[in-house]
Formats: sequence, C-alpha cells, structure tokens
Amino acid sequence: MPEGASCLVPTRSAPGTGRFAPSATGRAHPGTLLAGLLCWLDARSRGDRLVLRLEDLDPQRCTPALVSGLLADLTWFGLTFDAVEVQSAFAVRHAAALDQLAVAGVLYPCALSRRELQAIGRVGPEGAWTTDNRNRGQPLPVGGWRTCEQPLRVALPGGLADPVVRRRDGAVAYQLAVVVDDAAVGVTHVVRGRDLESSTATQIALQQLLGLPTPEYHHHALLLQAEGQADAQGGKLSKFHGAVAVPALQPFYSPAALCGFLAACVGLRPTADPITPATLLADFSWANVTDHAVAVAWDGQRLHRR
Repeated sequence: MPEGASCLVPTRSAPGTGRFAPSATGRAHPGTLLAGLLCWLDARSRGDRLVLRLEDLDPQRCTPALVSGLLADLTWFGLTFDAVEVQSAFAVRHAAALDQLAVAGVLYPCALSRRELQAIGRVGPEGAWTTDNRNRGQPLPVGGWRTCEQPLRVALPGGLADPVVRRRDGAVAYQLAVVVDDAAVGVTHVVRGRDLESSTATQIALQQLLGLPTPEYHHHALLLQAEGQADAQGGKLSKFHGAVAVPALQPFYSPAALCGFLAACVGLRPTADPITPATLLADFSWANVTDHAVAVAWDGQRLHRR
C-alpha cells in the first residue's frame, strides 16, 4: 500500500458502498476532480455502489447554485454515481445523533473564542486551533441542546480533542454529519485526500459512541499549488483549489484531456494523453498511484506539473 494510505479495518467482501463527498463551497477544481476520479475508480474496480454526497451544511459558504454547479462539473468530467444526495436534507438524522449523544452524557456547550483556543495552543485534526477539553462537564441548558446558543462539543475517549458537533450558528459540524451520513447509506469504503487523514481517529471515536460501523479508509496524495513550493520553515504546499475551477478550464480542456493530465500526475498513465475514467478502470490499481503530493501550476490556459 502507498505510504500515507490507511486501511483501518479488514477489507470487506464486495459488493460494498463507496462515496464521494465534496464540500459545496465552490465549483470543482482539479483537486476535486482527482479525488472524485480516485473514488470512482476504487469503487468501480470492486463492483461497488458509489454515492455522491454534496456537503452543503455551511450556511455562510454553500448556496443552491454552488451545489448545482458542482454536480454539473462532475457530470461534465465523466463521473457517474448510483445515487446523489444533498447533505442539508438530512437534518432529522443529524438531530437524532445529537439526541443520542446528549442521552449518553457526552454532549456539552463550549463557548471558547478563537483567541482563547489559540492561547491553548493545541491544533485539531483539521489544522485549526482546538480545545484541551477544559469545558467538559458543562451542563446543557434546561431545555436541552436545541436551546443552546453556544457551540456543542462531544467528549471523546483516548485523549482526543473534543470536536465541535454543532456550531454557534446551529449548523451541524462536519465531523458528526459525515459519520452519520456514511452509516445511513451503508458506506464500507472511504477514499479521500490525505489532508483528512488526521480526522479519521475522531470519526472512528464518534462512530463508536453512536454504535455505527467503521468503514475502511484510504487516504491519497494531494494536488498542491506549485507557487511558493514551501514556506520559510519548509512547511507543506497549499492545496490546489481556488486558483482555477472547471468553468475556467473548459475553454482549454476537454474532459478526456483533463482526465489524462490528472491520471499522469498521480502515476496512472506515463503520459498525459486524453483518456476517460472508463478506460482507466480497465487496469486500475492503487499500487500505481503515487504516494507523493503533486505540485501543479495554472498559467491561465494550461495546467503544468512541476
């Protein structure tokens, strides 16, 4: 298995269920398309069902237009799915999970500000400052979690940082929604970028608290911005995202040409000749996928691997 990939439970017998769950905060960019392509190839190579879940829970960054645009981008690229879901439709099951956590006595309010979290100096799995769990034990309001005006966290075992599961604005947070929604559709395999690898332990702990099954996880290398390569301390490159999205790429690339470029970036093909996802499927193997991040630049007309 490539370095950095994770398989946390024994492989289940096919058929199973995979999912691709991009955040609908913008149109698809090359990193989105690569992640979707690898999810698609992984599921189809095993004969698994594949679900597209458009994650739109952030009320400040997600709009119906972005949800529709993201779906259109993936369709243009040539990815097909057995079911398409919009995450905001699942408020009832998210609330049921919060009820379950409240009954278990592990849900609590935490009003720490960003400045207070930064002063604690602990970095969470998503790269942001997080709590040292100092507010554990704070009681919920008399009316329960639904009447709480503060962010809600859940107490996790094993020294993990307690994640926010409902935000101050009332939106259910990623860490909770993803495990609830994966379980609801019977996801057995999760393929996602290595930037989310640090969230896996948190999500497994939530699955255990809620009595949900744990899928098999595989984390792949990312496309990164070539500009800047690394910071002064040798820090990692930035993810390749907002620099160029599908509407900007379409005048210069056909779906097959873009697929060929991405396939060559990660080692699925020796050259960037145009190719379709269906053709790549014929001999797909994770053994051929690079385990190193790939730096990519956009010059306004073409993508270049650096």
